[in-house]
Amino acid sequence: MIRKVKEEDAAEICGIYNPFVSESTVSFEERPVEVEEMKRRIREISEHCPYLVYEEAGSVMGYSYAHPWKIRAAYSTTMETTVYVSPEAEGRGVGTVLMKRMIEECRRMGVHSLIACITSDNERSIAFHEKLGFEAVSRFREVGRKFNRWLDVTDMELLL
Repeated sequence: MIRKVKEEDAAEICGIYNPFVSESTVSFEERPVEVEEMKRRIREISEHCPYLVYEEAGSVMGYSYAHPWKIRAAYSTTMETTVYVSPEAEGRGVGTVLMKRMIEECRRMGVHSLIACITSDNERSIAFHEKLGFEAVSRFREVGRKFNRWLDVTDMELLL
């Protein structure tokens, strides 16, 4: 079941997100996010933007949200997307149904363009976004640094 996020989902969302922070370059965040901080982020994002969770048997198995890409008014119809799924949900289509629903929510809101900023060596995420119709539009070289490595970022775009 896909539903809107609730603050009470923060602990489960941290449980999904924090291993990506601690063990991978998928996120450029360097320290695990505390539950109270995640609650604050959920409140801030969900107040004006779509923020969805995929729930199965009472547990959050994945989440997706969109937020403004840039702050200037000229960018007001462009949003950046995020999607994460738990290891138990990988390969089961959870990310796909979440993102398809997110795309529809954004379309209903009058969003014109969606951007996904992906660490360039995350080939799985790039392929996932390509399946959804996103196209690579830029690659920024060595703009992030994590685990003593310089990392490139690929921006992918979907015009709605």
